[in-house]
Amino acid sequence: MTAGPVNIHATTIVIGTIGLLFVGDSGSGKSMMAFACLAAARREAQFAALVADDRTLISQFGKQVMAEQPPSIAGLIELRGSGIASVEQTTASLVHYAVRPVKHADTQRLPPEGETYALPGGGVLPLLRIDVGAPDPLAILTALIPNLLTAERSQWR
Repeated sequence: MTAGPVNIHATTIVIGTIGLLFVGDSGSGKSMMAFACLAAARREAQFAALVADDRTLISQFGKQVMAEQPPSIAGLIELRGSGIASVEQTTASLVHYAVRPVKHADTQRLPPEGETYALPGGGVLPLLRIDVGAPDPLAILTALIPNLLTAERSQWR
């Protein structure tokens, strides 16, 4: 990756200690899916915060990927059709997975095994696909990342 942070079109959240980078085209459902995950995690009394919506600053340190928020959009998330909302936020987080919202009709039944997302500027993250129509995207992520809601849980209680 480059020496300085790379500004990419993505939404980033952290749940517990797991950073999730939502990627995809404009209008693909990144922000709404990330928001649904944040709200579901908070209902489960889990630490959950927005790092950045729509624009994320990405840096790589060895094999670790760090996401930071541009200060001008700190704590703000666009909920398409509803407006801009202020949510719990953190300025930075390590990122462990990329999540791509997909439309059921436009995707294969099963994703390729070991699929990855190539970060602009270098580096890769494991890629998870979630249907935009999924009623509970956090439940799907929890099935795919078994320690998502238990990782370092004792820190928050």
